[in-house]
Amino acid sequence: MHVAGVLDRVTRAAVGPVARAGELRLGGPRRPRRRMAVAVAVVVAVLLAQMAVAMVTAAVEQTPTIDEPVYVGTAKTYLQEHSLRFNPEHPPLGKLVIATGLLCVHARLAPGFTGDQGALGRRLLYESGNDPWQLMLWARLPVIVLTLLFGLVVFAFATELAGPVGGVAALALYAFSPDVIAHGSLATLDVPMAGFLLTSVWLLWRARRRPMPHLPLAGAALGASVATKMSALPAVPVLMLLAVLSYAYARRTPGSGLLRAPRVLALGVAGAVGMALVALAVVWVAYLAVDPRLRWTTPGQVPAVHGLRGLAVDLLPVPEPFRDGMRIQFGFENQPWRGFLLGHRYHGSLWYYLPAALLVKTPLGMLALWAVGAVAMVAVPRMRPAAPYVLLPAAVLLAVAMNGARDLGVRYALFLPMFLAVAAAGVVTLRWRGALGVTAALVVCVAVSSLRTYPYYLPYANEAFGGPARTHLHLHDSNVDWGQDLGRLADRLRERYRHERVWLVYKGSGVPSAYGIHAPDPRRVPPGRVHGLLVVSDSSVAWARGRLAALIEHSRPVDEVGHSLTVYRRT
Repeated sequence: MHVAGVLDRVTRAAVGPVARAGELRLGGPRRPRRRMAVAVAVVVAVLLAQMAVAMVTAAVEQTPTIDEPVYVGTAKTYLQEHSLRFNPEHPPLGKLVIATGLLCVHARLAPGFTGDQGALGRRLLYESGNDPWQLMLWARLPVIVLTLLFGLVVFAFATELAGPVGGVAALALYAFSPDVIAHGSLATLDVPMAGFLLTSVWLLWRARRRPMPHLPLAGAALGASVATKMSALPAVPVLMLLAVLSYAYARRTPGSGLLRAPRVLALGVAGAVGMALVALAVVWVAYLAVDPRLRWTTPGQVPAVHGLRGLAVDLLPVPEPFRDGMRIQFGFENQPWRGFLLGHRYHGSLWYYLPAALLVKTPLGMLALWAVGAVAMVAVPRMRPAAPYVLLPAAVLLAVAMNGARDLGVRYALFLPMFLAVAAAGVVTLRWRGALGVTAALVVCVAVSSLRTYPYYLPYANEAFGGPARTHLHLHDSNVDWGQDLGRLADRLRERYRHERVWLVYKGSGVPSAYGIHAPDPRRVPPGRVHGLLVVSDSSVAWARGRLAALIEHSRPVDEVGHSLTVYRRT
C-alpha cells in the first residue's frame, strides 16, 4: 500500500496540471480525471515492476563484474575503519549507497588490510568466510532501488513537458533500456551518477516556477552526482547556466526579455552560485560521513598534473582526497588503452567510439524515438523551452566522454538513455497524424527487443547487429564481457561437461574456484598438453594473440555461456 500511495502521489503531482487544464477547457468532471490518474499509476507500477524483476534476476544470477569487488570492498572499509585510503579515484557517495546493503549481511573483513584495492575485494568476497552470492546481492540492491526511483524522475519530468502519455512513453523507454537495466543491477557508480544529475536538471526545470526550494534541491542532487563520480564535473557549469535561466524566467516581467533586467540577472547568478555551494557542501559531507577527521595521506601512485588541469585541481575548494582522485583520473587519461570496435582491434581511442557503440547496444525503436524526440524539443513551441535543460547537459557530457582515452563501454554515456528518454516524450506533441500510434509501436518494439535478451542485459546488441549472441564480434569489455558469468559457467560445466578436463582464460575479478570451477590457464603449459574443453572470455578472444590465438585456431567452438564466454573443444 505504501508503494501504491507513492505512485499515486507522484502521478497526481505530474498529471495534475494537465488534467486541471483539460477540466477547465472541457468542463469535465473530477471522476474521469481520477480514473486517468489511477490508470497512469497502474501503468507506471507495471513498468517499474518489470524493471525490478529484470534487475533483481540479473543481480541474483551474475557473479561480480570487474569493478564491483573494488567498490564493495571499499564500502566495507568505510563502515568498518572509516578510512578513505581505498579507491580514491572515485568520491565516496556511491560506495556509501552500496554500504547500506552490506549492513544487512554483517560481512566479515579482518581490519588493517594492506594490499591494493583489487586484492581487498577478493579478500572480502572469497577469503573472509562470506557468501559471495549473498554479499553481492545485498550490495546491488541499493543501486537497484535508486534506479527505480530515477525512473519516477524520468516519468515526472516527461509528464510535465508532454503530458501523461509522454511521461508513460519516456518511462517505458527507461524501464526497457537494456543498458540501464544491466548497470542498474550492479554495485557500480554509473547509474547513480547519471540519475542524480537528471534529478538536478528536473529540479532546475521546476525552479522556473518556484526558485525556492528547487534551486537548493537541485544543488543537493548535483552535489550527489559529483560526490558519486567525477565524470559529472563537466556538467556543473552547464547546470549553473540553467539555474540563471530558471531564476530569470521565474522573475520575468511582462514586456521585458528574460535577461534584460540587471537586477534579475544578478539575482540569478547569485542563485546559481548558491546552488553550486550546496553541491560543494554535499561533496564535503560525503567525505566527512566516511571520516569526520578527514585523515588522508596522498598515495604514492598519484601522478603530477600540470597546465590548466593542474590549476583546476588546485583551485577547486574540495577535500584533498577528491583532488588526488582527480589527479588519478587525469593519469588514467594519459595511459595507453586498447579498444575493440566492429571487429577492429586498436590501441588508443577513437572519437566516434561511443556513438558507434551506442548504435550497436541501443534498441532500434529507441534510437528512432531519441532522434525524433530531440527534433521535437527544438521544433515544437511547447517543448522548446525545455531543450536547453534536456539536450545541453547530455551533449556536453557526451562530447567530454567522446574525448576520453578509455573505449571500454557505453557505461561512460549512461546518462543518454535517461535524458533522451525524456526528450522522446516530445514525439507525442508533434502535430502530425499517427504520431501517437507510431510512438506506441516503437515503444512496443523496444519492449520486445529488451524482453528477448532477458536475463542477459549486459551483452545486449540490437537486431541490426545480430542480437546479444553476436555482440562480442563488435564490442568488448563492459559492453559484453565484464566477468559476470562464472556462476553460469559452473552450472553449464556441471550439467553438460561434468567429467571433462577444462581449461579457462577468464577476464574478470571473480575467483573461479569459489564457484566450483577448477580449470588451469592453458597459456601456462605447452600447447600439446591442452586437450578437452577450452573456455575463453570473449574479450580475450577479441584480443587473442600468440599462444592463445593458436589454441583457439586449432579448437572447435561447441558452446557459449551468457553470451560472454565461448566454449571450444580441443582434441
